[in-house]
Amino acid sequence: MVLTLIRGLPGSGKSTEAINNAKYKNSQHIEADKFFIKNGSYIFNGAKLKDAHEWCQSQTKFYLNQGVDTVVCNTFTTLSEIKPYLLIAKKYQVRINIVECTGNYNSIHGVPDSTITKMKSRWEKIPVNFLN
Repeated sequence: MVLTLIRGLPGSGKSTEAINNAKYKNSQHIEADKFFIKNGSYIFNGAKLKDAHEWCQSQTKFYLNQGVDTVVCNTFTTLSEIKPYLLIAKKYQVRINIVECTGNYNSIHGVPDSTITKMKSRWEKIPVNFLN
């Protein structure tokens, strides 16, 4: 089994990559943005962002427990945002794969440029031995 994490700034192509990855590998696709979809409409609430990420982790555990490859697509700008998934992968004894998206498309959720700039400033590169 494989847990794939797709990271990148808003508008970098993460969701497209995750959708294609999930279809190709017959896996489940999870992302915080899905938490904010209510009755088919995307309604972001920053106050619930922590809940959205906890939901992602919970869903990841659920699918891995079912033996299903899982793709999680979030910005993952810092290593601390990735670490809970490393622990999940270890617990379920699955291989972890990290994909970075670097495209420059328009953010489908209208994330302000100022927010993207802040995210870019805190971006942490993944060290060579990070997954070991």
